[in-house]
Amino acid sequence: MQILSPQNPRVKEWAGLLEKKQRDKQGKFLIEGIHLVQEALEARADIECVCYEAEAGIPGELAEAASAGLDVEWIAVSEAVIGKCSDTKTPQPVFAVVRKAGGALQPLLDTAGGLVVVLDGVQDPGNVGTIIRTADAVGADGVIVGAGCADIYGPKVLRATMGSLFHLPVVHGKLGELLPQAKARGIRLAGTSLQAAVNCYAYDFTGPVWLMFGSEGSGLSPEVRDLMDDGLIIPMRGRAESLNVAMAASVLLYEALRQREFSTGR
Repeated sequence: MQILSPQNPRVKEWAGLLEKKQRDKQGKFLIEGIHLVQEALEARADIECVCYEAEAGIPGELAEAASAGLDVEWIAVSEAVIGKCSDTKTPQPVFAVVRKAGGALQPLLDTAGGLVVVLDGVQDPGNVGTIIRTADAVGADGVIVGAGCADIYGPKVLRATMGSLFHLPVVHGKLGELLPQAKARGIRLAGTSLQAAVNCYAYDFTGPVWLMFGSEGSGLSPEVRDLMDDGLIIPMRGRAESLNVAMAASVLLYEALRQREFSTGR
């Protein structure tokens, strides 16, 4: 199938997915570039269609998937169509339309010894995407995204995840309702705090713990902070006042991985 005109109704629908309002309305999102499309195909994400530049043909990295008989529509499009559906100055030669997955929160509550990341008002798309990618890297059980965060289906977040969105559950949740349920199940709620007494390297990450990270400017919201069991501090020997939230998340997540997988005697 070919679609060459940017005025085609389907193209207009795809281009609308660059806006959050349309992503929410249609229940779909765009991914751009060979790597993200490849990750989505390998993860068997719910892909509606893959669009590739007609003159260049299907990228070699995707050729096997294109002939694998998956229930995915492959559409040759013009450069003008690709340009209309991209938010970058130099668009990639392929993009895909993916249906949002309705992630379930219950399995994260039920996971014994679970390691879960909770985001509370993290607004920067690069930070949200990087934290999701890091959670994937350490083998966390999932990421819960609360109110006020950057849209996980926005182009900048998706690029920063490098495909990790397709590797682990990333679900939206109402933290005021969800966190008390976690506490009732014996899950510890831990987060960074400048007033904390516990050095993060002395904290026990081997039990069920949800790591909570707040907005870049003001940290955790008062509602979430009041529910926190353990405040952690990342020691700093230099003169920097604080770490970027994605970097702080990386430090804590890798300390959790070290304790769980690489401690002496384990």
